[in-house]
Amino acid sequence: MKKANNTVQSAVERYENDLLSPVSAAQSTPPSSPSDPQPTLRMFDAVAIIVGIVVGAGIFRTPSLVAANTGSAELFLSTWVLGGIVSLIGALCYAELTTAFPNTGGDYHFLMRAFGRRFAFLFAWARISIIQTGSIALLAYIIGDYLAQLYSIGPYSSPIFAAVIVALLTGVNIVGITIGTGTQKLLFALEFAGILCVILVGFFLEPSATALEDLSSITSAERSPAIGLAMVFVLLTFGGWNEAGYISAELRAGSHKMVRVLVVSILLITVLYLLVNGAFLNALGIDRMAASEAVGIDLMRVTLGEPGVFLIGVIVIMATLTSINATIFTGARTNYALGRDFKLFARLGKWNSRTSAPVNALAIQGIIALGLIGLGALTRDGFQSMVDFTAPVFWFFFLTIGIALFVLRVRDPDTPRPFKVPLFPITPLIFCGTCAYLLYSSISYTGVGAMVGAGILCLGTLFFMVIR
Repeated sequence: MKKANNTVQSAVERYENDLLSPVSAAQSTPPSSPSDPQPTLRMFDAVAIIVGIVVGAGIFRTPSLVAANTGSAELFLSTWVLGGIVSLIGALCYAELTTAFPNTGGDYHFLMRAFGRRFAFLFAWARISIIQTGSIALLAYIIGDYLAQLYSIGPYSSPIFAAVIVALLTGVNIVGITIGTGTQKLLFALEFAGILCVILVGFFLEPSATALEDLSSITSAERSPAIGLAMVFVLLTFGGWNEAGYISAELRAGSHKMVRVLVVSILLITVLYLLVNGAFLNALGIDRMAASEAVGIDLMRVTLGEPGVFLIGVIVIMATLTSINATIFTGARTNYALGRDFKLFARLGKWNSRTSAPVNALAIQGIIALGLIGLGALTRDGFQSMVDFTAPVFWFFFLTIGIALFVLRVRDPDTPRPFKVPLFPITPLIFCGTCAYLLYSSISYTGVGAMVGAGILCLGTLFFMVIR
């Protein structure tokens, strides 16, 4: 009887290991099979994807929040410079990970190697259930809200428009990587042209004195500077460059070129942000910016009038579409890696060699995002709270990526590293400290939302135990 029990137990253990076993070392190497991701992305494609994710509608909203929490124009601009520096430090840490361990799974793959399959599964669960799909849904609502103002088709105009946008862009990426990246480059070009228009208007057109008088303002005496909170908004506006990890294995020039892609992207983003904010300051001043609820609209209204308001709306739509398309493109890569590593989710791990895209992973991601849009249509206040519980989860896993850099230095010392983060360990310690501070800040400011995010993670842990 004891021997029979041991036999049964061994069989169960073999079944569990087969059902939820991570890929072997050979499978973690760069792809060699046509059914795996192939290096098809050019460096310009990668830069367009990263910049497209980061530079979205946020740059037309957060500057007023940063202005309200800084005491002067000089300090206001300094926070954006500091945001670029912090992002560059983080990018250097990511550059080591992406060049040493290139993989379509990106962050998921790094966490798998550093902390094991359970923690990696938890990250994939959080990303597919709230972080990435929630970002897609919220970005789609930005466009839906604006289109509903231009052309209403009923009480549910905004969610309908949002759902159509997600469905269309998901379909574009399912068609293939050529169409997906081509769409991204087109949207990126239109977005860049729109941002250039804002910069030129802010610096070279004289604002109307009458229009300026109509704008309310907050004087320095009324403001309560909070540099820490200002940096939270700045770094949220810089967020998204870490998506580079998900395309490192698909870079035609080789993963070692991800260093250049990341550095160029961060520098370009920082320059764009400084120019845009300089344009806002030049036309409106720090006090009017601090009181503004839509600084982009206020800028165009005082310089070009109502036609300018329509123009800024189009620019915001282009910027948001660029972010949504890039987020859909990179987000599905985590789902693909989950399906590749865990046999229970094998359908997600199918790579279409003809279109060079994870079709099933894209479809599932789109369905979940559409479900979140539907939830937003039913309980709009609850949907808005998704922003709150997304931030703590995001910064928690971002912190673990920084820790993973230290772990992998110890665990895999012989792995070739084409690029090593300079001034180790000081540089990654700064990155980890920043992430820890933003995790604390996001929990402090979100309250109940943070608890909901923690609940989502607990459900992921429970689900992992159940499927065993």
